[in-house]
Amino acid sequence: MSASVRNATCYSLFDGNCYLDNCSNSRANTDHGSIDQSPEAVKKWFKELRNAKEKLTELHFYVHDRVTTESPTSVPIAQANTTSKPPTMFGPTYVFDDPMTLGPEPSSKIISHAHGITSSASKEEDASQIGIMNLAFNDGKFNGSALSVLGDYPFFQKYKEMAIVGGSGAFRLARGIVTAIIYTYNDTTQNEIIDFHVLVLHY
Repeated sequence: MSASVRNATCYSLFDGNCYLDNCSNSRANTDHGSIDQSPEAVKKWFKELRNAKEKLTELHFYVHDRVTTESPTSVPIAQANTTSKPPTMFGPTYVFDDPMTLGPEPSSKIISHAHGITSSASKEEDASQIGIMNLAFNDGKFNGSALSVLGDYPFFQKYKEMAIVGGSGAFRLARGIVTAIIYTYNDTTQNEIIDFHVLVLHY
């Protein structure tokens, strides 16, 4: 971990119904929902970056991926002619707009959406998907900010670790790790709820 991380302190995005505990520096107390994203503001942000300190933020939420429902959040857009032949269903590609909630219940408060694409990219017995997603926050102090995530999603492994490769708004130049755990999965409908644990370094 970078030595510039201030006390390596974790801040939880959610504390009951509240967003982000108060941080120890003025940059962390900024209302991220009103961050100026104009080119001039971004240029100024980079000029001030040399004096900024990284902080570690911990996020926890649930992603609801619904394939079989009246209003699916994940839909197939392409597949190979041979997709049905391998045991791992090699080739199908889905685009998704999955709600992210505070709790695992479908009625739980929606605080964001996961937008992205997944493709089945394994011809071996251990089924795996490649995922590209944007975690776009639309509530709380991270309103208008997003995290960019890229990585492998090995379906039958308990822990699925993906890399945070960037972000926008409050998460400019972000880096970190997303650990996904299947909370519930229905073999018939393919609907699932995924438990997301996020550790992200940002300024």
